[in-house]
Amino acid sequence: MLVFKIFRRPEWEAFRTEGRTLGAPVDLADGFIHFSTAAQVAETAAKHFGEESDLVLVALEVDRMGPALKWEPSRGGALFPHLYRALVMADVVWDKSLPLGATGHIFPEGVV
Repeated sequence: MLVFKIFRRPEWEAFRTEGRTLGAPVDLADGFIHFSTAAQVAETAAKHFGEESDLVLVALEVDRMGPALKWEPSRGGALFPHLYRALVMADVVWDKSLPLGATGHIFPEGVV
């Protein structure tokens, strides 16, 4: 199963360069890395990145993250995946640009 992380371009470039990340400022503040499922990621993009266009959508395989990935209630009581360790490049399945269109972010085919 894939889960998704939205990065701002500089965050993604730093992650690629260093090979690991503890996430964005919100992740550092909360003590875990926030992910979304395919059913949740469009709402996450709209809520937290509404007017941002230079984004990267990263797909991660749940099985690669092991027991450090926890499913916890968040928005509206829905379970969201949260990672309680550094994210490493070996966790990444693929990355794609997430541009902003006239009616919201344009997701790669088959994601949402």
